[in-house]
Amino acid sequence: MIFCWDIGGTAVKFGLCDRQGTLYAKDEKSVSSDHYETPLLDKVLREARVFLGAFSDISIEGIGISATGQIDTRTGTVIGTNGKIPGWEGSCLKQSAEEVFGVPAFAINDANAAVLGECFAGRAKGRKNVVMVTLGTGVGGGLVLDGRPYGGAKGIAGELGHFTLYADGPECTCGKRGCYENYASTTALIRKCREVTGNILTGREIFERAREGDTRLLQAIDGWISDIAHGLTGLVHIFNPEMVLIGGGVSAQEELLMAPLRDRVLHTVMPRFAEGLEIERAILGNDAGMIGAAKWFMEKEKE
Repeated sequence: MIFCWDIGGTAVKFGLCDRQGTLYAKDEKSVSSDHYETPLLDKVLREARVFLGAFSDISIEGIGISATGQIDTRTGTVIGTNGKIPGWEGSCLKQSAEEVFGVPAFAINDANAAVLGECFAGRAKGRKNVVMVTLGTGVGGGLVLDGRPYGGAKGIAGELGHFTLYADGPECTCGKRGCYENYASTTALIRKCREVTGNILTGREIFERAREGDTRLLQAIDGWISDIAHGLTGLVHIFNPEMVLIGGGVSAQEELLMAPLRDRVLHTVMPRFAEGLEIERAILGNDAGMIGAAKWFMEKEKE
Protein backbone atom coordinates (compact mmCIF):
# COMPACT_ATOMS: atom_id res chain seq x y z
CA MET A 1 0.00 0.00 0.00
CA ILE A 2 0.99 3.60 -0.53
CA PHE A 3 0.53 5.86 2.48
CA CYS A 4 -0.91 9.10 1.09
CA TRP A 5 -1.22 12.48 2.80
CA ASP A 6 -3.16 15.56 1.72
CA ILE A 7 -2.05 18.51 3.84
CA GLY A 8 -4.22 21.61 3.88
CA GLY A 9 -4.13 24.77 5.95
CA THR A 10 -6.76 23.59 8.42
CA ALA A 11 -6.82 19.80 8.12
CA VAL A 12 -4.78 16.85 6.92
CA LYS A 13 -6.22 13.75 5.24
CA PHE A 14 -4.57 10.35 5.33
CA GLY A 15 -5.26 7.29 3.23
CA LEU A 16 -3.97 3.89 2.19
CA CYS A 17 -4.12 3.55 -1.59
CA ASP A 18 -3.37 0.66 -3.89
CA ARG A 19 -1.72 0.92 -7.30
CA GLN A 20 -5.08 1.06 -9.07
CA GLY A 21 -6.09 4.25 -7.24
CA THR A 22 -8.48 2.67 -4.73
CA LEU A 23 -8.49 4.04 -1.19
CA TYR A 24 -8.95 1.31 1.41
CA ALA A 25 -8.87 3.50 4.49
CA LYS A 26 -8.90 7.22 5.13
CA ASP A 27 -9.23 9.75 7.91
CA GLU A 28 -9.05 13.51 8.47
CA LYS A 29 -7.62 15.50 11.38
CA SER A 30 -7.48 19.18 12.27
CA VAL A 31 -4.05 20.82 12.18
CA SER A 32 -4.97 24.39 13.09
CA SER A 33 -6.72 24.04 16.46
CA ASP A 34 -4.00 25.97 18.33
CA HIS A 35 -3.56 28.57 15.54
CA TYR A 36 -0.25 27.01 14.48
CA GLU A 37 1.51 27.39 17.84
CA THR A 38 2.56 23.82 17.10
CA PRO A 39 4.27 23.80 13.68
CA LEU A 40 2.02 22.35 10.99
CA LEU A 41 4.51 19.66 9.95
CA ASP A 42 4.91 18.48 13.55
CA LYS A 43 1.15 17.99 13.81
CA VAL A 44 1.01 16.16 10.50
CA LEU A 45 3.78 13.75 11.50
CA ARG A 46 2.12 13.07 14.86
CA GLU A 47 -1.27 12.35 13.29
CA ALA A 48 0.38 10.23 10.58
CA ARG A 49 1.89 7.97 13.25
CA VAL A 50 -1.50 7.61 14.93
CA PHE A 51 -3.28 6.81 11.67
CA LEU A 52 -0.74 4.20 10.55
CA GLY A 53 -0.63 2.67 14.03
CA ALA A 54 -4.17 1.45 13.50
CA PHE A 55 -2.97 -0.68 10.56
CA SER A 56 -0.01 -2.50 12.06
CA ASP A 57 -0.68 -5.50 9.82
CA ILE A 58 -0.21 -3.44 6.64
CA SER A 59 3.18 -2.83 5.07
CA ILE A 60 3.61 0.47 3.22
CA GLU A 61 5.81 0.81 0.16
CA GLY A 62 6.21 4.54 0.41
CA ILE A 63 4.55 7.89 1.01
CA GLY A 64 2.92 10.26 -1.45
CA ILE A 65 2.35 13.77 -0.12
CA SER A 66 -0.06 16.39 -1.47
CA ALA A 67 0.43 19.72 0.28
CA THR A 68 -0.70 23.31 0.22
CA GLY A 69 1.79 25.94 -0.90
CA GLN A 70 4.53 26.01 -3.49
CA ILE A 71 6.24 22.64 -3.29
CA ASP A 72 9.67 22.11 -4.85
CA THR A 73 9.09 18.62 -6.22
CA ARG A 74 12.82 18.02 -6.60
CA THR A 75 13.44 18.24 -2.86
CA GLY A 76 9.95 17.84 -1.41
CA THR A 77 10.28 21.20 0.37
CA VAL A 78 7.74 24.00 0.86
CA ILE A 79 9.35 27.04 -0.80
CA GLY A 80 6.42 29.47 -0.88
CA THR A 81 3.13 30.08 0.92
CA ASN A 82 2.17 33.76 0.51
CA GLY A 83 2.58 33.87 4.29
CA LYS A 84 -0.76 32.23 4.99
CA ILE A 85 0.53 29.54 7.37
CA PRO A 86 3.11 30.58 9.99
CA GLY A 87 6.29 28.54 9.78
CA TRP A 88 5.14 26.40 6.84
CA GLU A 89 7.63 27.79 4.33
CA GLY A 90 10.86 25.80 4.56
CA SER A 91 9.17 22.63 5.82
CA CYS A 92 11.04 19.57 4.53
CA LEU A 93 8.17 17.20 3.78
CA LYS A 94 10.05 14.48 1.93
CA GLN A 95 13.01 14.35 4.33
CA SER A 96 10.86 14.39 7.47
CA ALA A 97 8.51 11.67 6.24
CA GLU A 98 11.41 9.43 5.22
CA GLU A 99 13.17 9.91 8.55
CA VAL A 100 10.07 9.05 10.57
CA PHE A 101 8.73 6.13 8.51
CA GLY A 102 11.84 4.73 6.83
CA VAL A 103 10.35 4.51 3.32
CA PRO A 104 10.71 6.71 0.21
CA ALA A 105 8.48 9.79 0.11
CA PHE A 106 7.66 12.31 -2.62
CA ALA A 107 5.70 15.57 -2.36
CA ILE A 108 3.68 17.67 -4.80
CA ASN A 109 1.42 20.73 -4.58
CA ASP A 110 -2.17 19.88 -3.66
CA ALA A 111 -3.76 21.36 -6.80
CA ASN A 112 -1.39 19.43 -9.06
CA ALA A 113 -2.07 16.31 -7.01
CA ALA A 114 -5.81 16.78 -7.50
CA VAL A 115 -5.62 16.93 -11.29
CA LEU A 116 -3.22 13.98 -11.31
CA GLY A 117 -5.72 12.02 -9.22
CA GLU A 118 -8.56 12.85 -11.61
CA CYS A 119 -6.44 11.67 -14.55
CA PHE A 120 -5.53 8.47 -12.74
CA ALA A 121 -8.88 7.39 -11.32
CA GLY A 122 -11.44 10.16 -11.89
CA ARG A 123 -13.30 12.06 -14.58
CA ALA A 124 -10.19 12.62 -16.72
CA LYS A 125 -9.05 8.99 -16.68
CA GLY A 126 -7.23 8.19 -19.90
CA ARG A 127 -6.68 11.85 -20.89
CA LYS A 128 -3.13 13.08 -21.26
CA ASN A 129 -3.65 16.85 -21.50
CA VAL A 130 -5.88 18.30 -18.79
CA VAL A 131 -6.33 21.69 -17.14
CA MET A 132 -8.09 21.68 -13.78
CA VAL A 133 -9.43 24.81 -12.10
CA THR A 134 -10.88 24.59 -8.60
CA LEU A 135 -13.35 27.29 -7.59
CA GLY A 136 -13.50 27.88 -3.86
CA THR A 137 -12.45 30.57 -1.39
CA GLY A 138 -9.69 31.19 -3.92
CA VAL A 139 -8.91 29.60 -7.27
CA GLY A 140 -6.58 26.62 -7.43
CA GLY A 141 -5.26 24.93 -10.49
CA GLY A 142 -3.24 22.09 -11.88
CA LEU A 143 -1.92 20.89 -15.21
CA VAL A 144 -1.28 17.49 -16.72
CA LEU A 145 0.53 17.74 -20.05
CA ASP A 146 1.53 14.73 -22.16
CA GLY A 147 0.41 12.47 -19.33
CA ARG A 148 2.51 14.04 -16.58
CA PRO A 149 1.83 16.81 -14.08
CA TYR A 150 3.49 19.98 -15.29
CA GLY A 151 5.45 21.72 -12.56
CA GLY A 152 7.87 23.92 -14.48
CA ALA A 153 11.46 24.49 -13.42
CA LYS A 154 10.89 23.95 -9.68
CA GLY A 155 7.63 22.04 -9.62
CA ILE A 156 5.58 25.08 -8.62
CA ALA A 157 3.80 25.85 -11.92
CA GLY A 158 0.01 25.86 -11.94
CA GLU A 159 -0.83 28.97 -9.91
CA LEU A 160 -3.87 29.43 -12.13
CA GLY A 161 -5.57 31.77 -9.70
CA HIS A 162 -2.84 34.35 -10.08
CA PHE A 163 -2.65 35.46 -13.66
CA THR A 164 -4.00 38.95 -14.35
CA LEU A 165 -7.54 39.04 -15.70
CA TYR A 166 -8.07 42.80 -15.33
CA ALA A 167 -4.99 45.02 -14.97
CA ASP A 168 -6.90 47.69 -13.04
CA GLY A 169 -8.53 45.18 -10.68
CA PRO A 170 -8.33 45.03 -6.88
CA GLU A 171 -5.17 44.08 -5.05
CA CYS A 172 -4.76 40.36 -4.46
CA THR A 173 -3.29 38.61 -1.42
CA CYS A 174 -0.33 37.64 -3.60
CA GLY A 175 0.56 41.33 -4.08
CA LYS A 176 -0.58 41.67 -7.69
CA ARG A 177 -3.72 43.36 -8.96
CA GLY A 178 -6.68 41.91 -10.85
CA CYS A 179 -5.85 38.25 -10.33
CA TYR A 180 -8.17 35.60 -11.75
CA GLU A 181 -9.19 34.38 -8.31
CA ASN A 182 -10.54 37.84 -7.46
CA TYR A 183 -13.16 37.28 -10.17
CA ALA A 184 -13.61 33.51 -10.53
CA SER A 185 -13.69 32.29 -6.92
CA THR A 186 -16.87 31.62 -4.99
CA THR A 187 -15.72 34.47 -2.76
CA ALA A 188 -16.02 36.73 -5.80
CA LEU A 189 -19.54 35.45 -6.49
CA ILE A 190 -20.58 36.12 -2.89
CA ARG A 191 -19.17 39.65 -3.18
CA LYS A 192 -21.05 40.28 -6.43
CA CYS A 193 -24.30 39.11 -4.90
CA ARG A 194 -23.81 41.24 -1.79
CA GLU A 195 -23.38 44.29 -4.03
CA VAL A 196 -26.74 43.74 -5.73
CA THR A 197 -28.78 42.51 -2.75
CA GLY A 198 -27.14 44.16 0.23
CA ASN A 199 -27.08 40.75 1.95
CA ILE A 200 -24.27 38.30 2.64
CA LEU A 201 -25.43 34.99 1.20
CA THR A 202 -23.68 31.64 1.13
CA GLY A 203 -22.97 29.99 -2.20
CA ARG A 204 -25.75 27.49 -1.52
CA GLU A 205 -28.24 30.27 -0.77
CA ILE A 206 -27.24 32.14 -3.93
CA PHE A 207 -27.97 29.18 -6.17
CA GLU A 208 -31.17 28.25 -4.33
CA ARG A 209 -32.58 31.76 -4.79
CA ALA A 210 -31.36 31.95 -8.38
CA ARG A 211 -33.12 28.66 -9.09
CA GLU A 212 -36.30 30.22 -7.73
CA GLY A 213 -35.96 33.05 -10.28
CA ASP A 214 -34.22 35.91 -8.44
CA THR A 215 -33.18 38.01 -11.46
CA ARG A 216 -30.56 40.00 -9.53
CA LEU A 217 -28.74 36.83 -8.53
CA LEU A 218 -29.12 35.30 -11.98
CA GLN A 219 -27.45 38.38 -13.47
CA ALA A 220 -24.67 38.25 -10.88
CA ILE A 221 -24.05 34.56 -11.63
CA ASP A 222 -23.99 35.31 -15.35
CA GLY A 223 -21.33 37.99 -14.87
CA TRP A 224 -19.32 35.63 -12.68
CA ILE A 225 -19.50 32.86 -15.28
CA SER A 226 -18.35 35.34 -17.91
CA ASP A 227 -15.20 36.08 -15.90
CA ILE A 228 -14.53 32.37 -15.32
CA ALA A 229 -14.94 31.74 -19.05
CA HIS A 230 -12.56 34.58 -20.00
CA GLY A 231 -9.81 32.94 -17.98
CA LEU A 232 -10.55 29.42 -19.21
CA THR A 233 -10.50 30.59 -22.81
CA GLY A 234 -6.97 31.90 -22.35
CA LEU A 235 -5.84 28.68 -20.68
CA VAL A 236 -7.32 26.60 -23.50
CA HIS A 237 -5.47 28.68 -26.08
CA ILE A 238 -2.19 28.28 -24.19
CA PHE A 239 -2.36 24.56 -23.35
CA ASN A 240 -4.76 23.05 -25.93
CA PRO A 241 -6.15 20.47 -23.45
CA GLU A 242 -8.45 17.55 -24.16
CA MET A 243 -10.39 18.37 -21.02
CA VAL A 244 -10.96 21.25 -18.64
CA LEU A 245 -12.01 20.06 -15.20
CA ILE A 246 -13.86 22.29 -12.75
CA GLY A 247 -13.44 21.40 -9.10
CA GLY A 248 -14.93 22.72 -5.88
CA GLY A 249 -18.36 22.18 -4.38
CA VAL A 250 -19.91 24.75 -6.69
CA SER A 251 -19.18 22.52 -9.70
CA ALA A 252 -22.22 20.43 -8.69
CA GLN A 253 -24.38 23.22 -10.14
CA GLU A 254 -24.83 21.74 -13.61
CA GLU A 255 -27.75 23.86 -14.84
CA LEU A 256 -26.71 27.21 -13.36
CA LEU A 257 -22.92 26.91 -13.74
CA MET A 258 -21.49 24.00 -15.71
CA ALA A 259 -23.85 24.06 -18.70
CA PRO A 260 -23.60 27.82 -19.40
CA LEU A 261 -19.86 27.82 -18.70
CA ARG A 262 -19.30 24.92 -21.08
CA ASP A 263 -21.33 26.63 -23.79
CA ARG A 264 -19.57 29.96 -23.35
CA VAL A 265 -16.05 28.53 -23.50
CA LEU A 266 -16.74 26.26 -26.48
CA HIS A 267 -18.21 29.19 -28.42
CA THR A 268 -15.44 31.62 -27.45
CA VAL A 269 -12.26 29.66 -28.12
CA MET A 270 -10.90 29.47 -31.65
CA PRO A 271 -12.73 26.71 -33.55
CA ARG A 272 -9.85 24.22 -33.76
CA PHE A 273 -9.31 24.43 -29.99
CA ALA A 274 -12.96 23.54 -29.41
CA GLU A 275 -12.74 20.30 -31.40
CA GLY A 276 -13.02 17.41 -28.96
CA LEU A 277 -12.67 19.72 -25.95
CA GLU A 278 -14.58 18.51 -22.88
CA ILE A 279 -15.46 20.77 -19.96
CA GLU A 280 -16.56 18.67 -17.03
CA ARG A 281 -16.94 18.53 -13.28
CA ALA A 282 -14.22 16.82 -11.25
CA ILE A 283 -15.63 13.77 -9.45
CA LEU A 284 -13.12 12.62 -6.82
CA GLY A 285 -13.92 15.43 -4.40
CA ASN A 286 -11.87 15.37 -1.19
CA ASP A 287 -10.13 12.15 -2.23
CA ALA A 288 -8.47 13.66 -5.32
CA GLY A 289 -5.39 14.94 -3.48
CA MET A 290 -4.71 11.63 -1.74
CA ILE A 291 -5.15 9.57 -4.89
CA GLY A 292 -3.01 12.04 -6.82
CA ALA A 293 -0.33 11.86 -4.14
CA ALA A 294 -0.27 8.08 -4.46
CA LYS A 295 0.07 8.38 -8.23
CA TRP A 296 2.86 10.92 -7.80
CA PHE A 297 4.74 8.43 -5.64
CA MET A 298 4.35 5.79 -8.37
CA GLU A 299 5.62 8.22 -11.01
CA LYS A 300 8.63 9.35 -9.00
CA GLU A 301 9.73 5.88 -7.94
CA LYS A 302 10.33 5.07 -11.63
CA GLU A 303 12.99 7.76 -11.93
